[in-house]
Amino acid sequence: MSILRFSDDLYLIDLPQKLEGFRKFIGAWVYAGEECTFVVDPGPKSTIPHLVASLRDIGIRDVDYVLITHIHIDHAGGLGEFLRHFENAEVLVNERGKEHLINPEKLWRGSLKVLGKVAEHYGRIDPVPPERFVDSIDGIEVLYTPGHAVHHQSYIVGDYLFVGEAFGVTHEVWDDVYQRPATPPKFVHEIAMSSVKKLKSVGKKKACMGHFGMLENSLDVAEYAEKQLNLWTDAVFDAICCSSVDDFESVCRDVVHELLNKDPRFSNLEKLDADVRKREEYFTRNSIKGMYEYVKENRL
Repeated sequence: MSILRFSDDLYLIDLPQKLEGFRKFIGAWVYAGEECTFVVDPGPKSTIPHLVASLRDIGIRDVDYVLITHIHIDHAGGLGEFLRHFENAEVLVNERGKEHLINPEKLWRGSLKVLGKVAEHYGRIDPVPPERFVDSIDGIEVLYTPGHAVHHQSYIVGDYLFVGEAFGVTHEVWDDVYQRPATPPKFVHEIAMSSVKKLKSVGKKKACMGHFGMLENSLDVAEYAEKQLNLWTDAVFDAICCSSVDDFESVCRDVVHELLNKDPRFSNLEKLDADVRKREEYFTRNSIKGMYEYVKENRL
């Protein structure tokens, strides 16, 4: 079932890819309240037909706003195509990301460089007309939360906290939750930690994750994200110091081994389905890479 209903006004639409393990990974949040209807992160271009069809199935014919947590291709790559289907929808995004959605060529080249064939599966990024953007929306509080990206922001709407990837990535397992940081290069520990603390100061909300699903207690997720940022960064530092060669792949293997023993939520990696686990192993490497570069530049 690709449409998950959490309440009378909130849905999550799963946007699976034809890639191994890319299910319950990319999702678009849909809020259909009395005051307005909005979508958070419409996803890549390849899944826009599925998203539009799912909105029709819910009964949504018009969208007032699109909220973008950050402009990475899996979150906002399909925005231009999505807006063709909803001609009245306006877009809220951090100012540092807006220019790259208006002129996405650099964003597309960067996506290809980092993700390669995965980016090709996601689909090319189409430009967004500059007149579609707004600076604010009544009833929606914006929090600037860099760390995963310099243009990352989160949104508070009532009891809902749309956090993008500020808390990392989560996935339900049968008796617990899998959680890992989302810290690609260029990662700065102090900036990411500051954003987690800012979201923690909001108080208890329902954490609507960019990847994937809802966790009822945002304070719990934030506290664990804090622990992980420290634990993982320290593990990378220790692995570099103990390594006999200056080799990222060797450090990465040592860090993963260490964390599987010391990080209970990350150790739930072994409880994931084989295809999802393979996906997470791929992105875990990217998260460690960000911390590796940070440690090499700032702590050695």
